[in-house]
Parts: sequence; structure tokens; C-alpha cells
Amino acid sequence: MFDRILIANRGEIACRVIATCRRLGIATVGVYSDADAGARHVRLADEAIHIGAAAPSKSYLSIATLIDAARSSGAQAVHPGYGFLSENASFAEACADAGLAFIGPEPSTIARMGSKAAAKNLMQSAGVPVIPGYHGDDQSAAALADAAARVGLPLLVKASAGGGGKGMRIVREEQELGDAIAGARREAASAFGDDRLLLEKYLESPRHIEFQVFGDSHGNVVHLFERECSIQRRYQKIIEESPSPFLDDDLRGRMAAAATAAAKAVDYRNAGTVEFIVDANRQFYFLEMNTRLQVEHPVTELTTGLDLVEWQLRVAAGEPLPTPQDAITSRGHAIEARLYAENPVQDFLPSTGRIHRFAHPVDDGIRLDTGYEDGDTVSIHYDPMIAKLIVSGEDRQAALTRLRQALAHTEIFGPASNLVLLRRIAADAVFAAGEADTGYLDANLEQLNRPLPPDPVALAAAALSEMHARETRSGFARSPWDIADGWQANGRSRNRLLLTVQGFEPQQVDVAGGGGTYLLHSNGTGHRVRSQSAGAERLTIETENGNAVVSVLRNGNRLLVANGDRATVVELGDPYAAGEAGTDEAAHPGSPMPGRIVAIKVAPGDEVAEGQPLVVLEGMKMEFTVKARSSGTVEKVFFSEGDMVDAEVPLVDIAVPQDGAG
Repeated sequence: MFDRILIANRGEIACRVIATCRRLGIATVGVYSDADAGARHVRLADEAIHIGAAAPSKSYLSIATLIDAARSSGAQAVHPGYGFLSENASFAEACADAGLAFIGPEPSTIARMGSKAAAKNLMQSAGVPVIPGYHGDDQSAAALADAAARVGLPLLVKASAGGGGKGMRIVREEQELGDAIAGARREAASAFGDDRLLLEKYLESPRHIEFQVFGDSHGNVVHLFERECSIQRRYQKIIEESPSPFLDDDLRGRMAAAATAAAKAVDYRNAGTVEFIVDANRQFYFLEMNTRLQVEHPVTELTTGLDLVEWQLRVAAGEPLPTPQDAITSRGHAIEARLYAENPVQDFLPSTGRIHRFAHPVDDGIRLDTGYEDGDTVSIHYDPMIAKLIVSGEDRQAALTRLRQALAHTEIFGPASNLVLLRRIAADAVFAAGEADTGYLDANLEQLNRPLPPDPVALAAAALSEMHARETRSGFARSPWDIADGWQANGRSRNRLLLTVQGFEPQQVDVAGGGGTYLLHSNGTGHRVRSQSAGAERLTIETENGNAVVSVLRNGNRLLVANGDRATVVELGDPYAAGEAGTDEAAHPGSPMPGRIVAIKVAPGDEVAEGQPLVVLEGMKMEFTVKARSSGTVEKVFFSEGDMVDAEVPLVDIAVPQDGAG
């Protein structure tokens, strides 16, 4: 076994690898860019080496710099994590040339499987079903257009060297093909340094099911059962589970055999994943093989009881697989939810900024893998995933119940996040029935994003939590002048609060009383409420409708109130503050996120229509197109291609016709 390894990655996966290495007594060397100097993985590693500027091409994608860091640190092996260089054959070869063990498959395997086209051709020759498409070397626009006509619409344009949903576009209309190819090429070149594409017939609403495989240098290959990853946005998984509720024993067995055969066909070593698409008729097709550890590997660990990172280390050190196939079992059920710094209501735009507080439960059956802690900053330069919340139970229903409760007690105070969406999915009947396919989120997003009416108990709890805080600050009952009940010499006795739940009008609440007994007035009605502390950040609320024990987490003026498996974020506002003026987004469309301008679609003097593309931005490993919100004439374009811009900065000035004007 190794004494010291270098982790050529950052964030959550670097922290995950460090955890196993600590348990095994292996020293770890972290690496960091300018943007990650104070990151959690740097704080956890035994040693950390600076490798360059924030841009990945200047740091985490610089093979020479990483090899130099490994050599200078005395590391014997390199763990690539996932993303960045984890599926880069040249990096694996460079490690070998430097006398370093690469904790992953052989370079030749990475090269063969790293090209989606080559992998599909190989699988076809091995008898594994493959989706109809084009995997050819001719990458000219004419060749791709001819291939698209043969394959037929709808069509999926994909980066040949891609993964994680980067460089992918759906084409449903012939006129969309040109822009889809151009956009996929740009994104593929930026994310993977390779702009080659392939085309596939797009299957409407299939299931996405993958099998974890492992091989060693002694000729052993096993599978560790499946994971279902059908709930996705932009082809990026956000909820995964094992076992799949869609598979029966027969189909599971046939898919496991195909996955194992695929791994054996390439003499696979270390951790890998064979991904399949399964249509409504239960016909499965090879999608791709990921030659690395997957983001969703924890659900496999929780159902098999195995540490996949430990297996990776042992195989890379030349040891045989720790467990034969007939001794590997799957017990119970596990579900993973990915927490992203993004806004699902605004087309999943990434969000950046400082995490003021990251609150999450710690309990049996709950695991959190993260690269962030309180005070850390989510940067524009990298993937917006903050953490993975993984739960397990004796069966799917038990795991689902635990997931709902865990999400209700989790909050990220700082950047916008997808937590509300995850809570809605966990509570949705379609997901609960195990019937969600890859089209689920697109079909249900509007409903899932629709705000739920504020929970009255949560509003009462927020008000009472604020009253408790005021009484604690004032030293309740020392004198009538110190009591935080709003008593005045003219006989009035009240506190006025302004409570806001996102998506709803602010609600004014007048609170009278103190010491745990209060009268709440709102919207012309009054309720007598009693509260008492039930421990740290917990309140027992007594109302006319019964009692409830709620959890209240606070950061500044924002409170997360968890009532059972329902969560409500309440913001305390100033009831006497004046309203703020809005901005004219139609005339001055701005950048919805920090990023780099990769394409400008208009010039001064152009006439534009509502919905017409204006500027294409790239940030946090995705592209976003800013479109006109009204027809008009472009007066000025403020930036050039390649420029970096901040969020909410105007990009274009448009002269918008006044009402009634031509």
C-alpha cells in the first residue's frame, strides 16, 4: 500500500479521498489554485501545494504542474478524483512516465473509452446494444448534417470526449442543428480540450441506469450492482439511488452481465461505471463508460458496505480485488441528493458567493460529502456543486422518509441553491412511486418550482424565535422598560414584525406578550400561542390547533423552520422600510451570472425581437444565452468576446419602443 498520495483535484472529491486515506494511515498531498487557497480540502490535507491561477487550464488541468507537485512532495501515486484530468489518458501516461501510480485504469483503456465514438464501436463489436447514431471521424458540418438526416429527429448532439452533461444539445427542429453543433463544440473544447462530436437518436423519457464495475491486474472483474440516475437537469444527475425501483431481478441480471462483459472487453482495472439507457419497453442500450469514480458512488457504498476509494487504492497498489463477486451483496436502500449553488427558478443559473452558514443534520443513516464549510466561497471558476446529502434505510420507503426529513433540516445561507427543488422532488408522488424517468424534471419543473403556501406553524415559530432572541438580548423581566413586548407608556404593547416567504407577499405580524406566551395578530385575526425551548434551536409551539416541535436555524435575518419533513425559509424584514425601485431589464439586459463572454450575437444598429439571442456567457462549467426581453434597436454593446463580466452588469443597451410607437 502507498505511504503518500497526491490528490489532483479539489472540493468534495478531494475531501472524500482524504477521509479514506486518513483511515488507512496514508498521507495526503492536496493541490490548490489561487481561488482555492483557503478551501476545505486544503485545510484537511496533510500538505498542500499551490499549482497556479484560478482558471482550470492554469492549474487543475496543467499536467506538467501536477506531475511536478507530485514529484516534489514525495508522493508515490496520484488520485485524479472525477472531472478535470480523471479521464485523460495523457495524464495517466505522464504519471507512469514519472514513476507514479495512477489510481485509475490503464491509459489505453481511458483512451478507448474516453472517446464516446470509439467506445460505442467497441461495444457493438462485443454484442452490447448501442443507440443508433453517428460516431465517425469526419467532423465537418456537412458530414454531421448528413448524419443527422440519416439518424432522424429528435437528435442528441454530444461531446465525444465529454461527460457530466457538458457539450450536449437536443435538436428537435432541423433549423436548430447549426447552433446546437456550434454550442456543443465550444462547451466541449472548454470543458475537455476536445471539440469532436457524435450524434445519437434521442430517446424520449427513458430511464438512466448505471452499473459500478471494478477490475484488478489479476484478471478479476466484478460489478457492485446498479444506481438509478434518471432525475437530471441539463443531463447532470441531481438525485441517484440504489437499487433502482425500475429493475426486476431478470433485467438486473442481464444488465449486470452486459456491464461485466463490457469491462472485460477492455481488460478494465480499477473503478469504472457502465451507463445504460433503458426505454419504456425495458430494452437497454449502452450509453458510455466512465473510467473513474462517479459522483454518486456513496449510494453504492451504503448498500454494499464497501469503501470504493479503498478498493481503488488497493487495486492501484497491485493488490487483487478484496471481495469476489459471489460475496458482494446489496442490502437496504440509499438515495443521494446533490446540493448545487444554482437557482432552479431562473433556469438553473449558477450562483456564487460566501456561504455564511451551512446547516445540515448529523444522525444515523445520514451522510454528507462536501468541500465547503461555513465561511467558504463558491467560486465562478468551478462546478457549482456544494455537497451531496446521502441517506440510507432498510427499504426505499424508509430511505425516502429519511431523505425528506434530512432535506427539511438542511439550509445553505448565502448563495442561491436547489434545496427547495430537492425537497419538492422528495415529496412528489411520482418520485415516491419510483416512476421518474429522464423527462421527469422537464415535465414537472414548473409545478415543482411553484411556491407552496407558507406553513402557519412556521410563521408563528419564526415570530416566536425572534421574540425569544429579543428577550434574551434585553434580559427579560429585569424591568418593564427592558421587556421586549413593545410596551409603551401610552398603553400600547406590541412588536411589529414583517415576515417574508419567497414567492409570497410579505406578511405583517403584531406580537404582544412575553415570557413564552404571546398574542399574534395578522390579516385581521389573532391567535394566542405559547412557546418554550426544547433544546438548542428547537421550540415547542402550542396553538389552538395542537402542538408542534419545530427546528429553527438562523443566520442574520433569515430563519429555516423545519416542521416535520416540511421546511420554510422565513426572512425578517423591516416593517417600516420604504420599497426599493426596480430596474429596466428590457432596455438594459444584464449578465445573470459572473462569467466569460464567448459569443456576441448582435451589433449596434441591429433590430432585435423578443427572445432573440444577444450574448452567450460561460461560467461554472456551463453556457447561458442572454436573450432580448423586448423588441427594439441595439444602441450599444458594452463588451467583447473573451471579456469577463460580473453578475447583473448590463451587457447591451436596447432602445425599446414606447407603448403605441411603431
